[in-house]
Amino acid sequence: MNNKLFFHYLSYLQYPFLIGGMYFTFKLNSSEFNFLKALNNMLIFLGLAISFASLQDTNKVSIKFEKKLWENPKFGKIFIRYLTISTLLVLAFGVFGYFISENQNIKEVSFGIIIFGVGLIGMLKTGMEIFENHRKDKNTAKSSINKNEQLTQTE
Repeated sequence: MNNKLFFHYLSYLQYPFLIGGMYFTFKLNSSEFNFLKALNNMLIFLGLAISFASLQDTNKVSIKFEKKLWENPKFGKIFIRYLTISTLLVLAFGVFGYFISENQNIKEVSFGIIIFGVGLIGMLKTGMEIFENHRKDKNTAKSSINKNEQLTQTE
């Protein structure tokens, strides 16, 4: 089995972690469970789910909307910028809360925020790869260059 296929199958582990994150999301409203503990666990599980989701094959997209988004250079760049800014803000908030705050509750939730931010880094990397693989402006130019090279080699 090749490595790409192995990591593609490994990316399916995102679903159990996503279910775990959803479980703790519902526990946030429960009076029997500590709110901050549930929030921290939710962030950890969602961060792990996003991390495993970033192992998917970047040559394929699953829905038509996603394909249209990544093929359009303008929308793709906007989405990458949005992901970059969001990732940096989440990580900065998590690091700030973990290292600078004196409050133990904030430190605990900040750990979950940092794990979630690490997952967003993986998502950002995957988004960049998907954008490079599917954008029409570069892929059309590359494919026409490759066709021209093939034609000159056969002559």
